[in-house]
Amino acid sequence: MKAVILAGGLGTRLRPFTEVIPKPLLPIGEKAILEIQIEHLKKYGFDEIFLATNYKSEYIKNFFGDGSKYGVKLKISKEDNPLGTVGPLSLLKEELSVEPFLVMNGDILTKCNYSKLYQFGSKIDADLTVSIKKFITPFRFGNIHFNGDYVTGIEEKPNIKTNILAGIYIMKQAIFKYIPYNVPLSMDKLIDKMLEDNSPIAKYMINEYWLDIGVVDDYKEVQEVYNNHFKDK
Repeated sequence: MKAVILAGGLGTRLRPFTEVIPKPLLPIGEKAILEIQIEHLKKYGFDEIFLATNYKSEYIKNFFGDGSKYGVKLKISKEDNPLGTVGPLSLLKEELSVEPFLVMNGDILTKCNYSKLYQFGSKIDADLTVSIKKFITPFRFGNIHFNGDYVTGIEEKPNIKTNILAGIYIMKQAIFKYIPYNVPLSMDKLIDKMLEDNSPIAKYMINEYWLDIGVVDDYKEVQEVYNNHFKDK
């Protein structure tokens, strides 16, 4: 099975860490973020992995080589100009021309069962399956309920519950009709184009541990939970 990890971001929100090395190579415990991702994909049967790179691409290439030490076939794809979160796939169209494939952001750490996600996305009638995660955000203020001039109740600092895109997708080859070659394209724009075309998009709920390492506080959090979730037993 094939997977693409989008590892070309600048990691600006994680500076100063990313001024020296690209975000996917930041250490978590004894390993880099990308190492944990590759080993988790390998665990669930993904043996051909493409790393879509841009910023400090040579660092990533030198670090991973051909992937043999991880038991996978690894290929580095480099974009000349930033292509967003979907555009880099256009450079891999011929490599991804047969079976469904997984795509994930290079700053996601999760215990998701990729095999179940892949089976779901492969069988359902949709060229795109988006994984989602229930996200609970504490609200800073109390919510007042009222009727006219009189207060009827108060809800003290309620949690805001939303379902967010979890940055992991299953795609089928037909999706490339929406992805022009070497043109910047983001995931939200791809989803908008497909919805406008009434092309079905499936969703898959991730119930396992999940973290998007977007800012410094996230990076600190995953350092603290590494032993529980990602350290080799």
